[in-house]
Amino acid sequence: MSALLPAAMLLPLVAVPLIVLLDRYPNRREAVSLVTGGLLFALVVALVPDVAAGGRPAWTLAEPLPGIALAFEVEPLGLIMALVASFLWMVTTVYSIGYMRGHHEKHQTRFYAFFAIAIASTIGAAFAANLVTLFVFYEALTLSTFPLVTHAGTDEARRAGRTYLGVLIGSSIGLLLLAIAWTWNLTGSVTFTPGGILAGHATDGTVLVLYALFLFGIGKAALMPLHRWLPAAMVAPTPVSALLHAVAVVKIGVFSVLKVSIYIFGPALLTSSGAGMALAYVAATTILLGSLVAMRQDNLKRLLAYSTVSQLSYIVLGATLANAWGIVGGSLHIVMHAFGKITLFFCAGAILVASNKTRVSQLDGIGRRMPWTLGAFTVGALSMVGVPPLAGFVSKWYLLLGSITAEQYFVVAVIIVRPLLNAAYFVPIIYVAFFRPPASGVHGEREYGEAPLPMVAALVATAVLTVTLFFYPDWALALAEQLVGGP
Repeated sequence: MSALLPAAMLLPLVAVPLIVLLDRYPNRREAVSLVTGGLLFALVVALVPDVAAGGRPAWTLAEPLPGIALAFEVEPLGLIMALVASFLWMVTTVYSIGYMRGHHEKHQTRFYAFFAIAIASTIGAAFAANLVTLFVFYEALTLSTFPLVTHAGTDEARRAGRTYLGVLIGSSIGLLLLAIAWTWNLTGSVTFTPGGILAGHATDGTVLVLYALFLFGIGKAALMPLHRWLPAAMVAPTPVSALLHAVAVVKIGVFSVLKVSIYIFGPALLTSSGAGMALAYVAATTILLGSLVAMRQDNLKRLLAYSTVSQLSYIVLGATLANAWGIVGGSLHIVMHAFGKITLFFCAGAILVASNKTRVSQLDGIGRRMPWTLGAFTVGALSMVGVPPLAGFVSKWYLLLGSITAEQYFVVAVIIVRPLLNAAYFVPIIYVAFFRPPASGVHGEREYGEAPLPMVAALVATAVLTVTLFFYPDWALALAEQLVGGP
């Protein structure tokens, strides 16, 4: 099993030179991405039985500093993250073939190459055995996705790239690195350990400040006010938006918050010190404010971006609740949100390619011309609301139980009210798409139908899986329950 670990981490990097060499042969280039994605997913799946049985495959790459190694270990939370990232890489590659060709994007080889590097960085972060290794791959993910954010090469894209780097690098160097160094100074360790390593080494006040440094230092979690990079990055091609919101970037952010909460602080310390609940109010506030800002957006991708800011804080909330239900709910939401939100971004890209529409106010009757796309959009949107039988209901149910167990009734109220805010901006889109007549012949409106087949196939697949995960969440639930010692 330990041999599978380095193989899974190195495989996406092996694909990069092949993708570059096949620049003149797009079919072969994209075949390399697809085959590599399939092999990576197979390698990660092969790790599941061992981890489910209590095994922890490990690998040490190097020890650049005494006592601090670039080391990797597969534990349940990291395995959940790797399964989501590797599977959705395959789906996003299929989607990208239709999008990049249908939208006539330039520099497609560069896109596929950096996408592979980003996935390699994601797998490295998912399997990190200590804070230093996590930090290295967290930064590698930021740098490898920067060329994707600025892919268009326009002034707007370059401005977005500066915001992207400024917020993410600034927060990680200024806050996260400080938190890691402080943890080392307090404990002499940075290794992820079940139950945490800080108990008995810090006062309650120190724990609160240190936890705040971690949560805000992990800028990819998009807690307000460190969320600006996320809507700014929507200038990127839609497959990149999918990478940012569902496959890698934001998921590594909230994954890192969960991992630090479980393995550095430990649920018991977060509860006894009061640090968890103090930061839970920050997460709950971000949930509300993100939804309120989303309600004001007319640009579809920006609306989805602010929806993501809000949804991510559910996972942070699960970590800060620091009880079994909250941790299980936060871990499950990594999966459930990924499939619902990637469906929504796939649909937004399909609408752009097929109709050249980017605004909610332009979507009258579009469901009659693009029924598969808007049907999938409906599934993704209702999953974000938390309507059964869709995946988003499952994780939010556990988070609600966690909030009730913690007797945090403000948080309970937020979890109950927030779906109504979701519905306030998603349901009108569904209504106008299906129940208003198309704007045919108005202001040069052209006829159009569905987007290219690879795009539609990908978005239908993720929509179907969003439903399937409601009925069959067992694999994710079993791994998540290992984090809290069982059912």
